[in-house]
Amino acid sequence: MSKELKLTVLKVRQPIGDFYIASIRAQDLVDISFSDVRRLAKDQRDLEKYLGIQRPVSPKRIKEIKQYIEGEDSTFPTSVILAVDEKCAEYDSDGNGIGTLVLKEYQADASDEADSIPYARIAKVIDGQHRIAAFMDENNNWCFDYGQRDFDINVAIFIGADVSEQANIFATVNLAQTKVNKSLVYDLTELAKTSSPHKTCHNVAVALDKEPSSPLYQRIKRLGTATPGRKKEPLTQASFVESLVKFISPNPVQDRNDLLAGKRIRHVVGSDLQKFPFRNLFIDGKEIDITEIIYNYFKAVEKKWPDSWNATDRVGNLLPRSNAFKAFMIYLREDAYPALVQGNYGLIPSVNEFYKKLDHIELKDDDFTTRNFAPGSGGQATFLKMLRGEISLEDMLDV
Repeated sequence: MSKELKLTVLKVRQPIGDFYIASIRAQDLVDISFSDVRRLAKDQRDLEKYLGIQRPVSPKRIKEIKQYIEGEDSTFPTSVILAVDEKCAEYDSDGNGIGTLVLKEYQADASDEADSIPYARIAKVIDGQHRIAAFMDENNNWCFDYGQRDFDINVAIFIGADVSEQANIFATVNLAQTKVNKSLVYDLTELAKTSSPHKTCHNVAVALDKEPSSPLYQRIKRLGTATPGRKKEPLTQASFVESLVKFISPNPVQDRNDLLAGKRIRHVVGSDLQKFPFRNLFIDGKEIDITEIIYNYFKAVEKKWPDSWNATDRVGNLLPRSNAFKAFMIYLREDAYPALVQGNYGLIPSVNEFYKKLDHIELKDDDFTTRNFAPGSGGQATFLKMLRGEISLEDMLDV
């Protein structure tokens, strides 16, 4: 049985999306986040890698906090900010904004494309790592034995925030504080102005999700939980960004760091452009062109299979979901787009042109079932083969 932590939470709605406020025992917080904090002394976390900065734990600061929490009047009134993968969270509400959030480890099965997430890696610390580390000993184990006193910590929990959202949250929090390293503040100020592959992909996702005529209108979950007023959101923003960034960059973090340092990224040609067909569009700041290509492509998908594409609430319907989306994006990057532009990367094929690259596929609306396409990476691989014409539905059923 998987280990879990149940919290009573208050849902907070703000322009960035929904997040949750909770009170959590300090020991429970250490248990679900200590391994990420432990890595700070040895390596950068994902957020630091994305931002191109370092926030090593300061032993002096931790010692000061340890001494402080020994006092009879110690308090941490401001929230520790956490990011939790949506696979590790279940939320149940009473309808009045107060509900129960269950945080639990995630066990991947053989067909799952995602990695398992152990209990000790549930929470990524966006802000508050020194406060958490103060409750740990030199071996990173729980260590707070000052009588029988309780010490609860208020936390703000963001579910399913991708690294771009995490960076935005981190920047907002730390720019409002006075005891942040000035060079870090300058870095974060520049981050708001500087492009990066992840930021571009984030912007494209938001644009396609907000545009009423878009085939992906209101289909993308920005923070991993359902947006109020929406029927179904079959795609996560993380899935979208992770798929699109492969069109742009072999090393998104290095690109971001180079741009922040004022370095010029050179255009690519030949095989490099074939591998990353939107790279020059990114370098030239043509986010709108990238958005239009994705828009037209999925308009063609919608035109080819209108019933299944719009049946987002139909149980077992593969087409609107992440696995099909990832297969479609691989097919676009490696097959459909190169075939249509014939080396003239940057062209924007029309909906009808993209439709012709789907016309050979014999699948009908009723064929997108779990019987034909197993959940997980297996179904994704099978669907990609069908997109490429490597197998037919009859071949698959004969296996």
